[in-house]
Amino acid sequence: MVSNERVGRSLLREEVSERIKRYILDNRLRPGAPLPTENELCAALGASRSSVREAIKTLDALDIVEVRHGHGTYVGGLSLSALVEGLTFRGLLSPDDEFGVLSDLVEVRELFERGNAAGIVTALDAEHLASLDALVDRMDTGDDPLAADRAFHALLVHPLGNELVSQLTDAFWDVYTTVAPHLGLPTDEHDTVALHRDIITAARANDLDSFATAVAAHYAPIRLRITAARAA
Repeated sequence: MVSNERVGRSLLREEVSERIKRYILDNRLRPGAPLPTENELCAALGASRSSVREAIKTLDALDIVEVRHGHGTYVGGLSLSALVEGLTFRGLLSPDDEFGVLSDLVEVRELFERGNAAGIVTALDAEHLASLDALVDRMDTGDDPLAADRAFHALLVHPLGNELVSQLTDAFWDVYTTVAPHLGLPTDEHDTVALHRDIITAARANDLDSFATAVAAHYAPIRLRITAARAA
């Protein structure tokens, strides 16, 4: 059984963590801004040094703060690293359906792109389209196709100007490319080069229906691989 002392320490760490987050919000600190020294935080929050240290460790793991050894503690980049770690662990250790997380990720990635078809097609200008062409050329020639594929999908949603969609797109990509090889699935989708080109062609023609169809067709082979692996 967990001791009362341990529970109390955990609750205290959570309380101090919340106070630090409130301090950041109340003082309108932005990512990269320095936090007060440890002694100053103790005084400002009315907390012990050990409680502040434990809270900082917790917030550092969540990228809410960033500890730069020898320099101090700063407001973190507020990335989705904790989400990536959690989903990756879930995908690797799922007790019921180890392919379920991958299937869900593919579905959400497709929804981001297909559901935002109008915004994406409208926002993609000639420079964006040329960059997408270059990325598909890299895939076709085998010049680090995995990195080119990731960059393609990141660039596809970037013009939307929705930072959360961009961050989640990157996060879901990281999870997929970590979990898929563990389950015996490929991450270099060489047979989707033409499907990527179809997405660009539809966007260049400003054809929303064709764009949505091309996005769905792009994810279809990945879905089939997951389905086949599940049945094996």
